[in-house]
Amino acid sequence: MSLPFTLLLLLIFSTSPSYFISLAHSKVARLAISPTTLKIAPDGSTQKVDASDLKMFYFNQTLDHFTFTPKSYMTFQQRYAIDSTHWGGAKANAPILAFLGEESSLDSDLSAVGFLRDNGPRFKALLVYIEHRYYGKTMPFGSAEEALKNASTLGYLNAAQALADYAKILLHVKEKYSTKHSPIIVIGGSYGGMLAAWFRLKYPHIALGALASSAPLLYFEDTRPKFGYYYIVTKVFKKTSERCYNTIRKSWKEIDRVAAKPQGLLILSKKFKTCAPLNGSSNIKDFLDTIYAESVQYNRGPSYSVTNVCNAINANPPNSKHDLLDRIFAGVVALVGNRTCYDPNMFAQPTNNIIAWRWQSCSEIVMPVGFDKQDTMFPTAPFNMTSYIEGCESNYGVPPRQHWITTYFGIQDVKLILRKFGSNIIFSNGLSDPYSVGGILEDISDTVVAITTNNGSHCQDISLKSKEDPEWLVMQREKEIKIIDSWISTYQKDLRDLNIPI
Repeated sequence: MSLPFTLLLLLIFSTSPSYFISLAHSKVARLAISPTTLKIAPDGSTQKVDASDLKMFYFNQTLDHFTFTPKSYMTFQQRYAIDSTHWGGAKANAPILAFLGEESSLDSDLSAVGFLRDNGPRFKALLVYIEHRYYGKTMPFGSAEEALKNASTLGYLNAAQALADYAKILLHVKEKYSTKHSPIIVIGGSYGGMLAAWFRLKYPHIALGALASSAPLLYFEDTRPKFGYYYIVTKVFKKTSERCYNTIRKSWKEIDRVAAKPQGLLILSKKFKTCAPLNGSSNIKDFLDTIYAESVQYNRGPSYSVTNVCNAINANPPNSKHDLLDRIFAGVVALVGNRTCYDPNMFAQPTNNIIAWRWQSCSEIVMPVGFDKQDTMFPTAPFNMTSYIEGCESNYGVPPRQHWITTYFGIQDVKLILRKFGSNIIFSNGLSDPYSVGGILEDISDTVVAITTNNGSHCQDISLKSKEDPEWLVMQREKEIKIIDSWISTYQKDLRDLNIPI
């Protein structure tokens, strides 16, 4: 659970200068479970997590689960962690709660995800956390430098391979703890939430059920939602403060107006205290729309919130000595803190995790995020699939397969398909999360259920709990726990009815 703000497609194609202008406003919004800038607790402090009960392991994982060429038998070390502190044991067939990692390191996930740790004692569960291939310390080919080198090595990074990795590790854990009949509940957030749902559908003999938090399964070309990501960003800002919304809406033309002046970019650089001179107005625009997207996607207050950003923007009257862009800059400081200078690329530094996610976004996780006409807080710039494909081909030498996810996982006509085929899946979404537009928001059957909250943000239900949590969040989690408990109770009854020792 890592990615927070919007990753610019501009940065995805940073090695292709010819695409700088055409793709500057095509976005690949970050999925991830928690904000990029900070791990913020509800009281505004940095969260610290006690990991003393966790034991780290490495599993000798197969590179390619789906071919039988000599190269496919290569292996790599996949990292996972186990907490057995509260486990009821194999004799009781006590459950296993397994967190399926996404586009982040295991360390980041452990600092952000609380659902397993918070509920392990209640379920007497064995807790398992698995790192996704090509992220964190789980690198094929011996090093990140080699693994992330080009399309030939990155080609083994995809959702199907990741699910097969998880299947092998979970079976290994059951064998390691001699617990053949312990039920497994898989849990994931964002892209990891999609993985959790897909795992239940693809490996029902391994996972009894899945909790898929903030999983935008329907945000693909063949299932594109009516309203997009930035529609929710606009809606939340407007609901929070119409004055703030209008200030932001007017700021884009003001940025262009200032940039067009002699020394205009230097003026903007000083206005926003950038660490280096701006090369164009798009640099600061991309930075700002990421600020706004982050604040909505991870709107968890009081420090990391839309309210905090808008309070700062609204702090000075329009007719005061502080001009419009001064007020906009105050919103930046409110979200990311008071710094000596600000790097417009601070959200998308080319870390190994971001390099890996760029590949996934350019191969199969093609999500058509753009600025549509309904997204009135932003200049209109719809997603352009043609430009997207050209950029990916230029960067990697291979085009995206934008229809593959819907082909492989079968999410067209999702209500019809999952009603007949799926079971034991919880889709949880906060309707104030921009990615909820691509989520499953209605019950599909008695056992494929949707839990929504009006105020919830991205993956908030599986984050660390706090005494400051609002009542609606406490109730949402309790509902999820009761559903999972019912799955486990039914399973245990089935074991008894089949005379399988418990």
